[in-house]
Amino acid sequence: MESGGRHHERSEKAGRLLVALLACACALASAQPASAMDLWSDASGARSVSLNTSLKWTSVLSHASGDTVFFPEEWSAASLWRFRAVVDARPTPWLAAQVAYEQRARTVSEGAGAAGGVGLLPKELPAPYRVRQVDDPLVEVGTTFSYRHELDRAVASVSLSRAELKVGRQAVGWGRGLVFGAVDIFAPFSPLESDREWRRGIDAVRLRAPVTDLISVDAVAAFGESMEESAFVGRVHGYVGDVDGEFFAGTRCEDGFYGASLSFPVLDAELHGEAAVFVSPEPLPVGGSFGSDDVAVKTVVGGSRTFDLVGGLMLVAEYHYSGFGFPDIEDASDYFEDEGFLERYVRGDSQILGRHACAVQLSYGFAGVTPLSVTWLTSPVDGSGVVVPSVVWVFSDSVTLTASAYISHGAAPEGSKILSEYGGTPTSGLLQISFYY
Repeated sequence: MESGGRHHERSEKAGRLLVALLACACALASAQPASAMDLWSDASGARSVSLNTSLKWTSVLSHASGDTVFFPEEWSAASLWRFRAVVDARPTPWLAAQVAYEQRARTVSEGAGAAGGVGLLPKELPAPYRVRQVDDPLVEVGTTFSYRHELDRAVASVSLSRAELKVGRQAVGWGRGLVFGAVDIFAPFSPLESDREWRRGIDAVRLRAPVTDLISVDAVAAFGESMEESAFVGRVHGYVGDVDGEFFAGTRCEDGFYGASLSFPVLDAELHGEAAVFVSPEPLPVGGSFGSDDVAVKTVVGGSRTFDLVGGLMLVAEYHYSGFGFPDIEDASDYFEDEGFLERYVRGDSQILGRHACAVQLSYGFAGVTPLSVTWLTSPVDGSGVVVPSVVWVFSDSVTLTASAYISHGAAPEGSKILSEYGGTPTSGLLQISFYY
């Protein structure tokens, strides 16, 4: 009875906390921040300096079923405050520069374990492909509070006739996948991550140039702390009628990398696909694809269609195969201490723990926004999944409020053993308010 009383008390506290957070968010939403600032420009507008700032507050309340090493407490909470300032400068018509600086504070309840926003809030992990992170703690209090700052962009862009050269910390994203990615190798998003607005910057040199009106080439050299942690990849992009395609080849962290993606219309829908092959110089920690222990294949196949309802209803569906995942998800916990596996997982080699995943998303929008959506991520192997309904209130061009729920189904972990891909995901509620200055 005493244990049940403690659980009841936690439930009441969690409910009061969620109500308080919602009230706070609605009060903040009534504020009207200033618009983006033009710091300087010449009479013609060809040369300018501007400043954009944003402030985001995200809070997650989670409930885990059962007491395991992953979720020591039944109830947990986490919050993230993030301030971002972006300066864009164009001193001449052929030269542009951008610098983005962030400060962020994260709080996690005591004993939250894996339920403390992991997978929903951005991870506090070193970004891949950086010569130096420039992401340092200002204040840390145990495992429950951290206050950090980061230089996320510092890039100069030079226009060379019809070509463009970018040097410095920048965002690089490839592929056609809307939820998953096979050829997006530099800083991919997690499918369940809530704050997906900014891709983390990498230290790179990128040259893009047109060959013809329909074909262009793209070369990226992304640098880590050593040559073994760097990537050198070339890309050819072009059109043949309604077909939009890309081809990739190069090396990535000593892996050979070869890939392709394409998209094309079919009747009133859009179809897209991606495929990539990674050839490792040594056997992969969890084996490879199709009987080879040093070759991993990744694929994405999907499509989208917008229906002509009032405002517009969009349907997205994707299937993802990852040769970096576990053939049997119940073996996953045996590799959490394996250095080779952790290095690849943190780098984003695989967005899923297993080898197969599907996603279906419905979003309804009007007036240029999509305020209502529901996403279902599921494993076709074990039947587990997560349903994510979301609603967005757009108070003005400067203020938005987002509320999401994460409702999982499937076998939950037992002790330290994972029994399904998504069954251990805590049921969570998320609130996020965003100010854009």
